[in-house]
Amino acid sequence: MTDHGQDAIGQAWRGVVATARRTAAEGLVVGTSGNVSARVGPVVLVTPSGVPYDRLGPGDAVGVDLDGRQVLGRLAPTSELPLHLAVYRDTPAAAVVHTHAVHATAVSTLVTEVPPVHYAAALLGGSVRTAAYARYGTPELAEHMREALRDRTGCLLRNHGTVTYGDTLDQAYERTAQLEWLCRLWLAASSVPGREPSLLTPDQMRDVQDALEGYGQPG
Repeated sequence: MTDHGQDAIGQAWRGVVATARRTAAEGLVVGTSGNVSARVGPVVLVTPSGVPYDRLGPGDAVGVDLDGRQVLGRLAPTSELPLHLAVYRDTPAAAVVHTHAVHATAVSTLVTEVPPVHYAAALLGGSVRTAAYARYGTPELAEHMREALRDRTGCLLRNHGTVTYGDTLDQAYERTAQLEWLCRLWLAASSVPGREPSLLTPDQMRDVQDALEGYGQPG
């Protein structure tokens, strides 16, 4: 690997560790649950299995190829490796964040799709689906997730948590945070006795998605 390639790997690994620590600091995971990855060319950098994020350093980088063969590091990769690799095979994602966010996980036990109570759902491509349950770390879970992510950038995993991806680690994390907020909002609104939350129509959601195409600073 060239020096440039090594620099890119090092920078991406620092971002993976920082993002993983952020998920813990902001309450989206507990202990060593959840995982984060970033793709650098043919290498997918992933958090290792069962290692507290605050103990990870520059020499602990873990990398695999798209077939799951370990090409970097001495620590074993996360048990959710099939989930991460499925995202990279199906999409142009550069980063994936998986959490056990409390409100989103609660909602995953209640609905097959997060009701469109707020236009923030458009940031994830539309109403967020819930992938059918399968045990963590299995090809079955990855396959259910693939279906739930169709035309979306995030989904819930039933009785488990969340998955989001993006062009950068920051974007993948922001989508996770937005999904947790959306689920928390729906839980709050739907808990009022005798009342039902108003929901956005498909046309209203499409209108928001069109508007988001020009959102932010030019360039």
